[in-house]
Amino acid sequence: MSITSLDGNRFAEMIIIGSNHLAANAKMVDALNVFPVPDGDTGTNMNLSMSSGSKEVQNNRQAHIGKVAASLSKGLLMGARGNSGVILSQLFRGFAKDIESKPFLSASEFAHALEAGVTTAYKAVMKPVEGTILTVAKDAAKKAVEIANAESDIVIIMEKTLQEAKASLERTPDLLPVLKEVGVVDSGGQGLVCVYEGFLAVLKGEKLPDTPALAPTLEELVSAQHHQNVQSFMNTEDIVYGYCTEFMVKFENDKKKFSEIDFQQDLSKFGDSLLVISDDDVVKVHIHSEHPGDVLSYGQQYGSLINMKIENMREQHSSIVSDDRHQHGNVVSTQNIPKEKQEYAIIAVSMGSGIANLFKSIGATEVIEGGQTMNPSTEDIMKSIKTANAKKIIILPNNKNIIMAAEQAAEMAQEEVVVVPTKTVPQGLAAVLAFNPTQSLEKNGQGMEEAISAIKTGQITFAVRDTNIDGLQIAKGDYMGINDGKIVETNKDLVKAAYHLLTNMIDEDSEILTVIYGEDTKQSELDQLLELINENYEDIEVEVHNGNQPLYHFIFSVE
Repeated sequence: MSITSLDGNRFAEMIIIGSNHLAANAKMVDALNVFPVPDGDTGTNMNLSMSSGSKEVQNNRQAHIGKVAASLSKGLLMGARGNSGVILSQLFRGFAKDIESKPFLSASEFAHALEAGVTTAYKAVMKPVEGTILTVAKDAAKKAVEIANAESDIVIIMEKTLQEAKASLERTPDLLPVLKEVGVVDSGGQGLVCVYEGFLAVLKGEKLPDTPALAPTLEELVSAQHHQNVQSFMNTEDIVYGYCTEFMVKFENDKKKFSEIDFQQDLSKFGDSLLVISDDDVVKVHIHSEHPGDVLSYGQQYGSLINMKIENMREQHSSIVSDDRHQHGNVVSTQNIPKEKQEYAIIAVSMGSGIANLFKSIGATEVIEGGQTMNPSTEDIMKSIKTANAKKIIILPNNKNIIMAAEQAAEMAQEEVVVVPTKTVPQGLAAVLAFNPTQSLEKNGQGMEEAISAIKTGQITFAVRDTNIDGLQIAKGDYMGINDGKIVETNKDLVKAAYHLLTNMIDEDSEILTVIYGEDTKQSELDQLLELINENYEDIEVEVHNGNQPLYHFIFSVE
């Protein structure tokens, strides 16, 4: 089948399948990760980044490819994690910028957009290193442009692009000595190949295998002669900059005027693996630093910090190497050797696997299963405090009925514990995002309480009996809209109940709406609601997550 014009609907499918294929191979990509730090999370980070972009595309599917690409770029920017995840976001940011006004693409335009993405990605990296995802993307895009000079079929362009990406990937050990030393190809480049494999499958109308693919070099690594994790080539103490630090700064008019060049130059003094991306409203930063608090303090000169994430790469590397040694019998078990306590831990109470994963992805250390009909006991919370193994602990109950048990656990604990009285999941999420590891426990508690005061929470559930509350006549089975604890809407139609609730919550100052849908919510119901939101609230930024929670068909957060 020949394709000479690529529209938004087909491109959206390419993104979705490319993202799914990357997710299926994330562990394989993790296993290859040795550069810039062998912390084994490249696949995980690229998967989270691409999934964020894919979700944004799914919520904004349309025929205009420029607008679909803009949605992808926005989702990737907000969800980008790790070196390779941020670079991936820049590849598609440049791609999107190049085609923003185009309703569809020819083969030549598609190839040149890939090249524009490479240019943007190289600019975002302070010190580009060849033999990485950058090289794979560059070589592949160059081949695409070369072929497009004489070929109008986008299927053939993508086929040749993928072939060159794979060939470039195999050449990465010749460009980056650490890859040759360990015997692997670049992990980020492998992740990009997975995405491109998904693209080609959609264009050719083929189905990708359900089982993850293994790179030939990885097969050699897991052979009987060479079976240890590749990360074990390096000693944990040799990691120079131990903290992978990521955050965004939302610019404020009364703060220091932003210049991306100056900002990048100043931050380069704090560490390495620096990537800086900015637009008119925010700047996103990824850096490996030994003193993340100094980095965050610098960022605060320009505005307020959001979406912060700090990971101890020494701990990640040590854990990988330790697990590998136990698996292959190289060390005596250290099960009874106590681990050193970390400085901080955040414990959140959550209902639904999706919400639990959401809490963990933004920084929660422990998540206790519980909620409206299943309140964890003081003992349950005490067990989580012990498991968290930290000197300072923050507990987020996320339900008014759990606050007392959390406070009792805090009183009994030997550690320093503060309970932030979050009554809803959105309040809990806002609290985690407000966490600053450089501040005291008291200051963090105060900051989190300030953050939750700015959050409006809405919930949609159903009535289990006939009743009359605050003048509202509610019949059994009706859907109820709850705005910050008060029932303000009842309707037999789920979508109508949800939309009417949102009209009560959203005002002219509202900027961000988060939609968390439950285990009983149908895709058609979610699609109908998002269509109403997009039609009537064009200026609102919408984030959608599958919370998989029981009882509540929808949980809304407005800020």
